[in-house]
Amino acid sequence: MSVRTPSRRRALHGALAVALAAGLGGALVSCSEADADTKTHASAEVSAERQSAGERLAALAQRAADTGSLGVVVRIDKGTGKPLEIARQTAWTRKDHHLAAGDQFRVASNTKTMTATLILKEVARHKVSLDDSAEKWLPGVVPGGKDITVRMLLNHTSGLGDYLLTPEFLPSLTGQDKRTWTPEQLLAVTPPQDPPTAPGEKYSYSNANYAALGLILEKATGQSLAELIEEKITKPLGMQDSFLSTDAGFTAGKPHASGYEPDSDRLRKLLAGVADLPKGVGFDGPARSGGNIDTTGINPSWAGAAGGMVSTAKDWQTFQKALIAGKLLPKAQMKQMRDTVSAPEEGGGYGLGLMKVNSPCGTVWGHTGGHPGYSSEIYTDKKGHRSVAVLTTTNFNIKEPKAAAANKKLVDTAICDMLGKPLPSKTSAE
Repeated sequence: MSVRTPSRRRALHGALAVALAAGLGGALVSCSEADADTKTHASAEVSAERQSAGERLAALAQRAADTGSLGVVVRIDKGTGKPLEIARQTAWTRKDHHLAAGDQFRVASNTKTMTATLILKEVARHKVSLDDSAEKWLPGVVPGGKDITVRMLLNHTSGLGDYLLTPEFLPSLTGQDKRTWTPEQLLAVTPPQDPPTAPGEKYSYSNANYAALGLILEKATGQSLAELIEEKITKPLGMQDSFLSTDAGFTAGKPHASGYEPDSDRLRKLLAGVADLPKGVGFDGPARSGGNIDTTGINPSWAGAAGGMVSTAKDWQTFQKALIAGKLLPKAQMKQMRDTVSAPEEGGGYGLGLMKVNSPCGTVWGHTGGHPGYSSEIYTDKKGHRSVAVLTTTNFNIKEPKAAAANKKLVDTAICDMLGKPLPSKTSAE
């Protein structure tokens, strides 16, 4: 699931804001607060240069947390030696949970890469064709499905709008409505793009595309999406902390990050000039310090194939590296996955469930995710040898200019460090 805030590439590009107004009636260098001194925990294997990189990133992570990100996990795996792991949080959030780099996290729309991988596995088996119509697999379920192909669903060129924008669904997104949605119900309330766009005409991100793909997977295989994910991906890769959520819970006995969003008054101020948010409209959850709401308990079960995965930075990097390195799909399907359409709002292009992002230090591949209380950017280099994950325990708080700038500098610096390059000074936002 991707809930995008207006000021960030990853975090519906203002869609939730508009919709709310319209219708809601890591050598392990541990820099966590528990292990605050990076030097103390750096092993003899870590070079002075690596320690310096850890200290620099830890400082940027703490600054981002205190500026509005609230909690940040950074994990960089360069393919050799021990990964760099950092967890930082602003002081008041420690009363809820002491953030650690291994915490479970809602990775939201990163799920789309996994769903696309499963579809392409069926393409390789000749069970599904990228040129199949949605109508062939789901008669009467996808609006305009006769003219929409599986490829169009995968690369968001279907012409479908997003159910997140509908008055029927928004109360569930904010946690005020506790109902359980099926993919069929979500597709039934999905509108066309505004203005209408013909299938195949242009890229426009929509969670509805992946709701349909999840149904196609289940029909093509006779298995549930959760079964497919476990059988084909998480179990073979040893991703023990990853699963498709069916409720608001995390794995019993394992630590998970707490997520936060601005309360209704702060949200109205943050969105001023973008949307005229009615007074009192906002996220459901316990009140917290500084005009924030704990949104950890919002049920994401409706996200499904579009964004329902719970994972950790380490687990998701394991998946992405295996995928990009060619260990999960044949070469033909990997080539199809990397065949992108222009998507400037994503920082480059969008393939089949995979983003191509042109960072200040070079091209990276991966995806982003946003859910109430959680946002993430997880990428690899072009060969899947190196990876970086930046997980943040809020989505809308980083709309504020200073918070957005601090978070962006952290992400850009982390990507550059993963690629073994310094962040160009002219791109450094202070």
